[in-house]
Amino acid sequence: MTATDTLPQAPATIQSGLDFDAVLRTYEAVSRVLPETPAWSYPLLNAEAGVEVTVKHENVQPTGAFKVRGGVALMAALSPEERRRGVVTASTGNHAQSLAWAGARSEVPVTVVVPVGAPARKVAAVRALGARVVVEGETMCDSLAHAEALSLTEGMRMVSPGDEPAIVLGHAAVYLELFRRHPGLESVYAPVGSGSGAAGACLVRDALAPGCRVIGVQSSAAPAAHRAWTSGEPATVHSRTRVAGLAVGASFALTQSMLGRGLNDFILVDDDAIQGSVGLMATHAHTLAEGAGAAGLAGLMADPTRQGRCAIICTGGNAEDHELAGISAAAGSAVGTDETLSR
Repeated sequence: MTATDTLPQAPATIQSGLDFDAVLRTYEAVSRVLPETPAWSYPLLNAEAGVEVTVKHENVQPTGAFKVRGGVALMAALSPEERRRGVVTASTGNHAQSLAWAGARSEVPVTVVVPVGAPARKVAAVRALGARVVVEGETMCDSLAHAEALSLTEGMRMVSPGDEPAIVLGHAAVYLELFRRHPGLESVYAPVGSGSGAAGACLVRDALAPGCRVIGVQSSAAPAAHRAWTSGEPATVHSRTRVAGLAVGASFALTQSMLGRGLNDFILVDDDAIQGSVGLMATHAHTLAEGAGAAGLAGLMADPTRQGRCAIICTGGNAEDHELAGISAAAGSAVGTDETLSR
């Protein structure tokens, strides 16, 4: 999802039913469609970080990002009438592609509202997945308002980018796989945009690994969720980040309530540090990560208390052009790049 500066807040009662049993039921539905993703540790990355780092690879999902799990979970939770009428949302990124992909598989019509000037490649990707694309609004706030209007006039089910219990449960599947396969983790670093992934991490951690720290990571140029976590109040902050997957300008009631109770810490990192971690993922972990997908690593590297066995989630590999350009610069300074074995 791209920059959103003001978003409607869902009532706190929306979180009813968000428990570990619901995670297990949702995982059963999601795993019929999406196989478990791999998680690897890389010696070069471990040496650079000074701790053992497990990388959970959500970048290998069919849409290139973890959010497709939420899309599948949402489609499975729709009523027959909602399925017939279809769904509508506003996004230009991984959220849009997740709903488009899952909607096509479930035969649910999907409409995505994007702002004028949205990246042509991303809009084309959403269309290619079968969604109807409506271009409306100068900002994502405008597009979201238009999506809500369409939901009323055309009878579609509005899908919030953040306040959706089914999406949180779908994203929790990432951490269910992680904690089942890798017991004994001391810290998990979870990128925070809308907060659905990190909220899912807290939900699963509480059931399977209560001794593990869950640490949120957000761009310092889009710190709405961090500010809400610190203050305990809803926050709206204009997003200036270059990291599209973290460019959310307001906190969400549902995920913020879960993060407020569940996160052990919340780290802000600047965009340059995130870009540096995009490079590290390429040179030290054989992985193409988008900025949001490398944010967990940036948070780990910025955490002076890191120790023991840690995990990061490569939440996506849909890198922007500027992120791809930055990888070549990182490769040029990587360990051993300019050295030859001459003796």
